[in-house]
Amino acid sequence: MEMTSNKRIEANTEKIWNALNDTEVLKASMPGCESFEATGENTFQAKITAKVGPVKARFTFKVNLTDIDAPNGYTINGEGHGGAAGFARGSATVKLAEDDGATMLSYSVKANVGGKLAQLGGRLIDGAARKIADEFFGNFIEIVADGTQGPDQTVTTDSSASQEIVGLPTWVWIIGIVLAGAAVLFTFA
Repeated sequence: MEMTSNKRIEANTEKIWNALNDTEVLKASMPGCESFEATGENTFQAKITAKVGPVKARFTFKVNLTDIDAPNGYTINGEGHGGAAGFARGSATVKLAEDDGATMLSYSVKANVGGKLAQLGGRLIDGAARKIADEFFGNFIEIVADGTQGPDQTVTTDSSASQEIVGLPTWVWIIGIVLAGAAVLFTFA
């Protein structure tokens, strides 16, 4: 699976960068996140319960950040295992840029999965990925904005997704962003 998206967030780049590298902010932003912790310099582990169609599983993700260019972006590399539900591997490039007092967050994800997840249809997985990514960003933006603005008022999206291999929800890598660091995860990363 490949997915790219841009999010305009009404906060300065430094504030967004700091939030993307705050494990507590990321944990609170990620749907189904049970734990999210640093395990070393630029390495993280997260436990997330996710449901995609009929498949519900608890995943353990190991993520590391590379190509760090504070406060402009980084690359998130990760792998997650969910027992019989399957596994996911992938990477995401996250970039931040000033945009008239706000921040444009751009990401590009490449991921593939195996196990039961790989047996689900691409349309189902893509829909779940978009829904979870939207929920992540809604939560993230509310936290960054100190709850003063709702997610519908603070983010605009321009995204496109093309499926090569059935993929895991984007938020896993944005966690991992955005895992966010997302630090997706981290982010994710």
